[in-house]
Amino acid sequence: MPGGGKKTHYEGFERRVHIFAFGLLGAFAILIMGLWQLQIVQWYDYRQVAECNRLHPQRLEAPRGMIYGPDTSVVLADNRPSCDLVLVPAECSEADVPGVCSRLKELLDLDAAALLDKIHKSELQPYRQITVKQDVSKNDLTRVEEYSYALPGLYTVARPQRRYLYGKTAGQILGYMAEIGQEELKQTDQYELGDLIGRGGLEQMYESDMRGTDGQLVINVYVSDRRPQLRTDAYGNPYVEVDSYGRKLKEEPEFRIDPQPGRSLFTTLDIDLQQYCESILEGTVGGIAVLNANTGAVLTLASVPGYDPNIFVTFGRDTERLEAVFARPNPMTNRCYRETYAPGSVFKVMLAIAALEEGVINENTQFFCPGFYQLQGVERKWRCWNHSGHGTVSIVDALAFSCDVFFYNVGVRLGVDRIKKWSEKIGLGAKTGIDLPQEVEGLIPSREWKEAEQKKLFPEKPWEWKWYPGNTVNLSIGQGEAAVTPLQNAIMVAAVVNGGRRVRPFINMEMVPQISEPFISENTLRIVRAGMQKCVEKTSPPPTGTGKEAKVPGITVLGKTGSAQMVSIDQYKEFKNEEDIPYNLRDHAWFVCGVPDRDPPIAVAILVEHGHHGSSAAAPLAKKVIEHFYLQRSPATINLAREGL
Repeated sequence: MPGGGKKTHYEGFERRVHIFAFGLLGAFAILIMGLWQLQIVQWYDYRQVAECNRLHPQRLEAPRGMIYGPDTSVVLADNRPSCDLVLVPAECSEADVPGVCSRLKELLDLDAAALLDKIHKSELQPYRQITVKQDVSKNDLTRVEEYSYALPGLYTVARPQRRYLYGKTAGQILGYMAEIGQEELKQTDQYELGDLIGRGGLEQMYESDMRGTDGQLVINVYVSDRRPQLRTDAYGNPYVEVDSYGRKLKEEPEFRIDPQPGRSLFTTLDIDLQQYCESILEGTVGGIAVLNANTGAVLTLASVPGYDPNIFVTFGRDTERLEAVFARPNPMTNRCYRETYAPGSVFKVMLAIAALEEGVINENTQFFCPGFYQLQGVERKWRCWNHSGHGTVSIVDALAFSCDVFFYNVGVRLGVDRIKKWSEKIGLGAKTGIDLPQEVEGLIPSREWKEAEQKKLFPEKPWEWKWYPGNTVNLSIGQGEAAVTPLQNAIMVAAVVNGGRRVRPFINMEMVPQISEPFISENTLRIVRAGMQKCVEKTSPPPTGTGKEAKVPGITVLGKTGSAQMVSIDQYKEFKNEEDIPYNLRDHAWFVCGVPDRDPPIAVAILVEHGHHGSSAAAPLAKKVIEHFYLQRSPATINLAREGL
């Protein structure tokens, strides 16, 4: 059959070859484009991923900033080198492990069984460091070094540890360090689990400044789940040899970032005066606040009982920590700014200023004191502390002898609205703005406050919401719902001393003093100062002022006593004498004073809880404080307070 030979290929074969060829070319094109994308366009991103798999950053903690007094000669808190003992199981043969644990028990009084259990649990990671003991003492370290030949695999690791050089002194002001909590970790990426963070006081207030910036060393690793094991040399410098599986590692020095130490804090605290004030309060519960009256610089915020912040950073002091946290009265609370008390008769200083400035009274205004006061049409009698009465008194004598009846009259004429206004002006019942955390506000009640509070308690009794004249009578001598801190009272006295200016207290020396313009006239200040000076002066013949125990020969002291009642006077009738009164029912004892004629001038507020009388419990302490500050120290110390503050 002509032309009828066998076909050499199927119909459409060439078309299929062409389609396949084009498909193959397309696939290669896509592959080439992918390679272009990976190796040219995204090469840097993938290089970074590879580097991350190879390089492991290890955090180097920054040294915490120091806390000083006014200059570097007074170190309040620093960082001491602390040594921890660690054991590397892989470097201690299985046969040696029981002997090593037994030896460490003898040397360090450790639980050998617990240590042995830790070692067995680390079998999968034999090069992982096991903490044997933290913060080893020099004596323990010496004993361990003597037997180092019998302790294979045992190393020391140095780390900085917070140290408070004055122990309990100013502990509540400085604060302490404790491990960061889980909730706090969720709110920041600056910390890791196990990090210490400032708690309370200056440590908390200036945490971000003193913490510093962590650095890092970078380790060349090949398996990402193996943890580098940091060690330190004799100088505390970190280095790394192996990971937790024993694989050799290498540091990449070009990636090393040295940590930046935290900023140091210079404070206005006079640690000598602080220590002295705490010592004279010993055996009581109370506080002493001392300010530079011109600037508001805090010299002392002594509060007893106190605590040693070292117990929170020193290994093995668990019992002391628990006692500090759960003890009552609470030693971790500074009573100068975190507790409020009825101001009692020291409130009369503010009331005198308000009444004189508002023109309610003048220097010659007199009221008769028969030992009690009655509102018109009211049967109740408000007693004066002097039951036989003071007779006819004016403002100067009323301050000197603390006549309640005089100030009952003044308070009713002034009215609660103006009492509230002037209390706020002078700084009572309001936060002072001190650079310490957890300051409490206190309270000077008002019409609005009473209405809001009483509505909650007596929603169906609108007559209970009203502010009555009797409420004003109680408020006039610092009783009723009034509550202030010792620090607020010190600010009030500072205004009397410095010419009628309100100061903001501060501890950080970098803060610029905040001082108001004068808001009290010179005439008012002259009258109030005369009354407060007469309160302290020992006059002849008697009577003398209620604060005579604060008199310091050669120094002008302006003072005012106060006793803040805990319960009504009627509840005391069943007791024959004061010492029979249960401790928790006794009056709080106040004394506030200022020294205007020395450099630097100071304002002082003293509170002794349940001390009965300011005249006997607090005024003598004020004398000791003034004598110690001005008369019993070297001129260099006084000059430091003057120049630094």
